[in-house]
Order: sequence, then structure tokens, then C-alpha cells
Amino acid sequence: MTRRTRYPEEVRERSVRLVLEHVGEYSSQWAAIESIAAKCRMTPETLRKWVRRAEVDAGQRPGLTTDERKRLLELERENRELRRANEILKSAAAFFARELDPRPPR
Repeated sequence: MTRRTRYPEEVRERSVRLVLEHVGEYSSQWAAIESIAAKCRMTPETLRKWVRRAEVDAGQRPGLTTDERKRLLELERENRELRRANEILKSAAAFFARELDPRPPR
């Protein structure tokens, strides 16, 4: 299942690259983000999140990289499915144990 994004990947990459390249020209990273976000017609918060994600992926900030986050989500999904399958098997085993029990019900 793919997720539809509001901005094309090229716009995202270009905007992040602009912030990282021109941050020295501004008084702070936030000032650079605000300026470039206005020029790219997006909210500064959107661009800030993209910049933070790029910094984590580059190893400049602590946190899970995009690949690690994706793998974690896959493992959590698989874990949920296995737990559900276990519950179904437990229920089936209990059902068949009652069916095959030679003792009459009380």
C-alpha cells in the first residue's frame, strides 16, 4: 500500500538541499527554513520535519533512520499477525480438545 504525498519527492529533496546548503546565510536554521518554505509554497513546519528526517538519515542527529523505521513497522505488523494466528490456533485446539474428550459434559 503506497501513500500519496502532497509534494513530489523532487520538491522535497530540493527544498531540504536548499536549506542545508544555505543555512550559513541566515541567522539560524529556522530562519533558513522559513525563507525557503515561503519560496517553495509550503509551511515551515513541513520543511522542518523533512530537514530533521534528512539529518537523522545522514547520521547528523540521533534517531531511527527511514529504513530502520520502515523495518520496525514491518516487524510490528508481522508480530500482530503472528499473535492473531496464535490466538486462533489456541481457540481451535481448545475446541477440538472438547470435541474429542470422551467424558460426557456435566
